[in-house]
Amino acid sequence: MKKAILLVIDGLGDLPTPKTPLQAAKKPNLDKLAKDGITGMLAPVGRFIVPGSDTSHLQMLGYDPEIYYCGRGPLEALGVGVALEEGDVAFRANLATVKNGKVIDRRAGRIDTATAATLAKYVPKEIDGVQIIFKTSVEHRGALVLRGPGLSCCVSDTDPHSPGAIHECQPLDDSPEPKKTSDIVNKFTKLAMEALSKAPENSKRDKPANAILVRGAGSYRKPPSFHERFGLYAACIAGGALYRGVATFMGMDLVMVPGATGDRNTDIAAKAKAAVKALGEYDFVFMHVKGCDSAGHDGDFAAKKRMIERIDREAIPLLAESGACLVITGDHSTPVSLKAHSGHEVPIIVHGGERKDDVRKFDELSCAKGGLGHVKGRHIMPLILNITGRAEKYGT
Repeated sequence: MKKAILLVIDGLGDLPTPKTPLQAAKKPNLDKLAKDGITGMLAPVGRFIVPGSDTSHLQMLGYDPEIYYCGRGPLEALGVGVALEEGDVAFRANLATVKNGKVIDRRAGRIDTATAATLAKYVPKEIDGVQIIFKTSVEHRGALVLRGPGLSCCVSDTDPHSPGAIHECQPLDDSPEPKKTSDIVNKFTKLAMEALSKAPENSKRDKPANAILVRGAGSYRKPPSFHERFGLYAACIAGGALYRGVATFMGMDLVMVPGATGDRNTDIAAKAKAAVKALGEYDFVFMHVKGCDSAGHDGDFAAKKRMIERIDREAIPLLAESGACLVITGDHSTPVSLKAHSGHEVPIIVHGGERKDDVRKFDELSCAKGGLGHVKGRHIMPLILNITGRAEKYGT
């Protein structure tokens, strides 16, 4: 049976101004795949729904977020390497700079990854009998995990999401578990600020990383594995913690690639080479590239166009020569004119199946005329099972 690679180009879709970055980019290899394959438009979660990166990846990889989504926090924690247990409450976390009681920089001056990692040792490890796990990932980002009895994810964020006072964590219902959890989070916030303010690593920083902001609480529960659901042995190649976390949540193996940074400077060729090599051991490889999304959020048309051209030049020839079935798409649109995710569909190529259409270019306008038509995220895994010869008959 055939094998498959799913390449997700994060934030790929866009709006014309007057062209989209995909239309403007020089991408002969992607266009050739479109010419030789079949195309369409994908609504990652549902038509006209604005997807989060977490819910879109769950849906596209066959895990309905209405059933399996446990919040962003647990996925981030898994992605930074925390071995979660059932009932753990996890949050996304930022190292931040606070001055005179106000957050002045939610990213602590874009603190470097190595320095951020050294600060984790200063934060409390236990509060009121609850174990505290704090781990950093890339730059200011990290995850906070609370482990113990009587906890709940029904609590609010402390992250103000803009300059201003740190929010107090509040219980979101009247039961005792959210009250206990919010009290612990507030104690953690205070103790972490006291400890980080004394850390020698912060003494010479213009913007000391002297606070930890949390958001996106979720309670971990273990789902059935990807292999159990689809019969595929799967690997993930990604630089960002969220995408590694989604894969770990599903029981995929992580292939760690030097230079896979999860930003615009990532080594795309190294990731593509690793994906092709992984086909020797795995049936399915999920490869993620982040940079287009970052450029979209920054409103940087030229950077998004350059990232598409890099992917076309550095990854697509290697993937096309692998002999695997290829599915190439995005997890959502991040239009440069909006600087945010949107509910617009994203183009999709399927290459290596038997059918073709008349589309000759890989972009939003061309793929809208493709033979796949309008597909949804929940169709991706059935599609992959079908083109690799693994789909089971429905009925008799």
